Amino acid sequence: MQANQPSTTFENWYNSLKTVKANGGPAIGTIAASLVLLDRLKKDYNLDIRSHLAAGGAQIKGVSGAAVATILKSFNEERPFAREGGRTNRGVLAEVKPLLEALESLSLEALTEFDRNAILSSFQEFLVERVRDFHNRQKLKLVFDSKRSTWQIIHQLIKAAQTENKGGPVAQHLVGAKLQLRFPDLQISNEPTSAADAPTNRWGDFSINNTIFHVTVAPMPAVFEKCQKNIDQGLKAYLLVPDSKLAAARELGEQLCGGLIAVESLESFISQNIEEISTFSNDQLRQNVISLVKIYNDRVDKVEIDKSLMIELPSNLND
Repeated sequence: MQANQPSTTFENWYNSLKTVKANGGPAIGTIAASLVLLDRLKKDYNLDIRSHLAAGGAQIKGVSGAAVATILKSFNEERPFAREGGRTNRGVLAEVKPLLEALESLSLEALTEFDRNAILSSFQEFLVERVRDFHNRQKLKLVFDSKRSTWQIIHQLIKAAQTENKGGPVAQHLVGAKLQLRFPDLQISNEPTSAADAPTNRWGDFSINNTIFHVTVAPMPAVFEKCQKNIDQGLKAYLLVPDSKLAAARELGEQLCGGLIAVESLESFISQNIEEISTFSNDQLRQNVISLVKIYNDRVDKVEIDKSLMIELPSNLND
């Protein structure tokens, strides 16, 4: 066996995994489950996938956010990575099974337990480095030009986020930050963008008095159904979409909700209030854009694992 064969075989498996553009690599759940599986193999080197399945046969035994955190900590990586540990990712088994097949080709059972576990640990170290890559990805870039309107600044930021497949989370947290900036005395909810409305019994993304706000970069019939439910409950529904989707969303709002919901562009909703609370002063506008970004980053940091959703203040906005 060549000295570099185990690492080459493992990296070939890793490179074969489907890339999730928003993650900059494979699915978080696949990495998490693989870390746990390699840990199980250190104790029981059984390459039969059936021996590693939990009841029901859809998950790897022992996979949890806590288990993944313990493994990461053993490699001196303590940043949160996978709350569910891959348990909710239905594609995990299809990606983990080839890992066991790759290991079988290495005939590691012929080695002593000490030597075999050293190789398995090296595989885990490789995955931990990919976790570090995930955490160290660049933040979103905000371009601030005082000659541009606030609408244009927000528009470019949302457009950049959509280019990186982060449009939905960025839009939601921008609206949350805007509401918090505009209504500092109110408690504005802050949920991770993976939390769907229905499972958590939420009426929408944000609720202020009798108005429910829905934020989406891809307005589909399902969001209008939620808006209609709000109306049926005697509430007002506000749907916020990118400007590029505004005309189509308003048309759907007329067709599906009888024109009873307010449909506005994210750019206008966010920028207009910032202009107003700045009393249309350039100096105050600059400070409020800084405040918006800081509130946004704080909200993202509290609930999101993916810190690349955070926004980097440009040098011309640094205090």
